[in-house]
Amino acid sequence: MVDGLRASGSSGYELVLVAHGTRSAAGVENIAALAEAVARRVGSVRTAFVDVLGPTPSEVLSTIEGPAVLVPAFLASGYHVRQDIPQHIEMSGHPAVAVTQALGPDPVLAGVMAERLRQVGWRRGDAVVLAAAGSSDPRARHEVHIAASMLARHTGPVRVGYIATGEPRVADVVADVRATGRRVFIASYLLAHGLFQERLNGCGADGVAQPLGVHPEIVDLVVRRFTSATVVSGALEAVADFA
Repeated sequence: MVDGLRASGSSGYELVLVAHGTRSAAGVENIAALAEAVARRVGSVRTAFVDVLGPTPSEVLSTIEGPAVLVPAFLASGYHVRQDIPQHIEMSGHPAVAVTQALGPDPVLAGVMAERLRQVGWRRGDAVVLAAAGSSDPRARHEVHIAASMLARHTGPVRVGYIATGEPRVADVVADVRATGRRVFIASYLLAHGLFQERLNGCGADGVAQPLGVHPEIVDLVVRRFTSATVVSGALEAVADFA
């Protein structure tokens, strides 16, 4: 028998929201606020981080007795989703863990990015550069371009630039577009505040949108990821990656 998880605190499945981690206090607060907002919908939510700070997913899983559902709070399925999280599950020895697909790419995120752009003054006809952290994983970079295509449905053509890993860099793309004489706005394809968001302010754009952050539609998205996990004969089954 296969049943989807119900969005209810009595479902018996522990939701673990797994994020990257940051030294930014504002970024940590963003993730905590997102977890709290989701908890109001589904019951208890734990948070774990794969880098910079703890607790790690394996540490959190070691404290959970019943089945758990890990929701990767990542915007593409790069190294942390495909390598770190499975390794932490193996290290924990937990017998019943499901991993949902990452938060992005998703049309919901594109809609929130478009809203964030309008909040900083973007208007129809202005150029848009989607700024992503970047990844050495070609599949993750492909997913960033999918996210840009989704955003383009709201804004018109979107260029992609990377903040930390990969080419072209955001500042170079902004300079290239600015040479056409158009106003340029950066759509932040980041979930929370931190060093990467701070770097965007020095890229020469006319406006820099805020990170996706805690938005009601993103809370809904996390809840949908959680409830998409399935129970098969009493054991949890992982949900397929974004295709």
